[in-house]
Amino acid sequence: MTFTEDARRAQIVAAAIETIADLGYANASFAQIARQAGLSSTGLISYHFRGKSDLMAQVAQEVFGPIAQHMAERMTGVTSAAQALETYIRATVEFIAAHRRQMKAVLEIFMNGGIHYERGTELVVLSPVEEILRGGQAAGEFRAFDPRVMAAVIQRALDGLPFLLETYPDIDLDAYADELATTFALATVRPAGE
Repeated sequence: MTFTEDARRAQIVAAAIETIADLGYANASFAQIARQAGLSSTGLISYHFRGKSDLMAQVAQEVFGPIAQHMAERMTGVTSAAQALETYIRATVEFIAAHRRQMKAVLEIFMNGGIHYERGTELVVLSPVEEILRGGQAAGEFRAFDPRVMAAVIQRALDGLPFLLETYPDIDLDAYADELATTFALATVRPAGE
């Protein structure tokens, strides 16, 4: 693929994100996306993407791809499982806050069946949190609990933030992160003398 083709694909993906965030998934036709991208026709979208599902998969990749780098940067220098869990929570809230329109678009896509959640994806999503929890248990920092269940609870609390932002766009995100960090610190800590 040439530089020009890459640039065109990126332009279409960015336009799709904006269109979905503004109009919703159901109204994000190729015509609307082409208009947002400043393209003369929908043919350029069809040339670069096999269909709407292919474009939506690329949108999701564009939004979620940078999360790994963001998290890796935030986790640098973390020395304990408790610190890792708090950092994971705060970094995720920070990412969502900095990418509101993108998260809104992906939320629209998922809620309307535009991207299918394949079998096994859940374990991939939970893996980083579960790894932190298992490490904390092995180090004696965390109490005994089912790490997969706890990871699911933590991840769902974070995944719920884009929904909450739709209803309460002015929510204090620092307070949200503080509350989640405190809640899960208390839920995971190993009691003294245990």
